[in-house]
Amino acid sequence: MLAVATDTQDYPRRRGKGIYLLPNLLTTGCLFSGFYAVVAAIDQHFAHAGMGVFAAMIFDTLDGRIARLTHTETYFGKEYDSLADMLSFGVAPGIVAYQWGVVRIAEYGHHWDRFGWLACFFYVAAAALRLARFNARSAVADKRYFEGLPSPSAAAIVAAFVWFFSDWHEPGLTGLIAAFVVTASAGALMVSRFAYPSFKQFDDRRIRFVYMLLVLLAFVLIAIDPPTMLLSIFGTYALSAPLLWAGRRLRRLVRGAPPG
Repeated sequence: MLAVATDTQDYPRRRGKGIYLLPNLLTTGCLFSGFYAVVAAIDQHFAHAGMGVFAAMIFDTLDGRIARLTHTETYFGKEYDSLADMLSFGVAPGIVAYQWGVVRIAEYGHHWDRFGWLACFFYVAAAALRLARFNARSAVADKRYFEGLPSPSAAAIVAAFVWFFSDWHEPGLTGLIAAFVVTASAGALMVSRFAYPSFKQFDDRRIRFVYMLLVLLAFVLIAIDPPTMLLSIFGTYALSAPLLWAGRRLRRLVRGAPPG
């Protein structure tokens, strides 16, 4: 006589199809926010464009974490997320910088106009290369670090810079050049080999607690003055890897220098 299993553990619960939609809905939120940033920049609403980019960052952070938490990671979701990132953190910041600065800088001559849109295109191309490299190496990459500045962080720098200076109706040639240098530099850091901490893995509970406190403090400061604090936070993160690399090189040179 066959025994009838009565324990519910003998029958694995089938995961509902609806749970797989949640990460993709969040990715759609990221895509919508990036599209909104593009439309806002075209309409000359640069503060709203900056808000759109940062809203996309929030959705982008949530979709991956929710997918891992619910074990609903799929190849489709990965590809969809990458396409949404390209719009929100590649195309949108480039258009925001273009709309804010190229029209103004063109008044100083045709060569400045060309410099402006080339800087914006370089940023967009660098974002595409960064995302392609990330996808190609994700299986073997060290999860503790990013190779090159992550595209959301680069987008945050460009969006925050334009948002911060959006009140400048006449920033002048110096301010416009600075905007495009920042845009091009963010693009160069994306395709660089600098190692940036990913903050994804924390084995020590004390470290996780400190990290949570720092995140809470960052949200409080951002609420006080969003463009200033966002530019400061992500600018510091972007410069941290090159400065650490330069510091290590300098220490090696000092140690290898002859005494006296």
